[in-house]
Amino acid sequence: RKYVLDLLDETGMLRCKPADSPIEVNHHLGSGIGDPVDKERYQRLVGRLIYLSHTRPNIAYVVGVVIQFMHDPRASHLEVVHNMLRYLKSAPSKGIFFSNHGHLRLEAFTDADWAGSGDDRRSTSGNCTFLGGNLVTWRSKKLTVVARSSSEAEYRAMAQGVCELLCLKLLLKDLGIIHERSMRLYCNNKDTTNIAHNPVQHDRTKHIEIDRHFIKEKLDQKLICTPFVSSENQLADVFTKRLSCKQFNCIVCKLGMRKLEGEYTITNSLGILSII
Repeated sequence: RKYVLDLLDETGMLRCKPADSPIEVNHHLGSGIGDPVDKERYQRLVGRLIYLSHTRPNIAYVVGVVIQFMHDPRASHLEVVHNMLRYLKSAPSKGIFFSNHGHLRLEAFTDADWAGSGDDRRSTSGNCTFLGGNLVTWRSKKLTVVARSSSEAEYRAMAQGVCELLCLKLLLKDLGIIHERSMRLYCNNKDTTNIAHNPVQHDRTKHIEIDRHFIKEKLDQKLICTPFVSSENQLADVFTKRLSCKQFNCIVCKLGMRKLEGEYTITNSLGILSII
């Protein structure tokens, strides 16, 4: 909370109006569009937000977007950064809440926004991993290559999710905790899930052959299972695309993010923020 309040104070955003989400749904960003802004100031501000995103998964996707324009920031990019600050003002202490759910199940949600970038049509993959019902790792990353199909983008996200689960399982083993149950990997793409279980090789899946065999191997070993999850309950969406305020806040709540208990904000007649 102190880091957020200091950041708002240093940027002169204490008097701003709070925002309900870190980015607008209809906000389309691109390179070289709009008036240039102070590059050093933009990079310093985004750098502060990168540090903050290590404990705030709710801004991870937007931070990943604005990072792409560090070399040539424009007014539209800076506006998104300012909108993130307005969103942070709405709940300076919001963070991950860890609680005892009575189990130590490993679960992961994976998703990909196929060809979501307007500049180079690269996809953004995202995943989040839960241990005992608590969020422990998350990732929002633009792919380094152009995915030729939605299945390829989804498979890359699924492969990364499997790796996260396997790493956490090994970590638990080092701590003396044996995780014997199949780890759940949730995906809302039925076609991708069906291909993962299908041992027959098709011409249309040759470009994702390595990821397909990797996932199929773990399925055969019963290390993972891939139950279907509806789009409404796909928690990884918050790491891959712009969402409506209602959907965004619903997913953030399901991720286990809470305000500091008893905190609420007051803005006086001069627009100065107070935290109680």
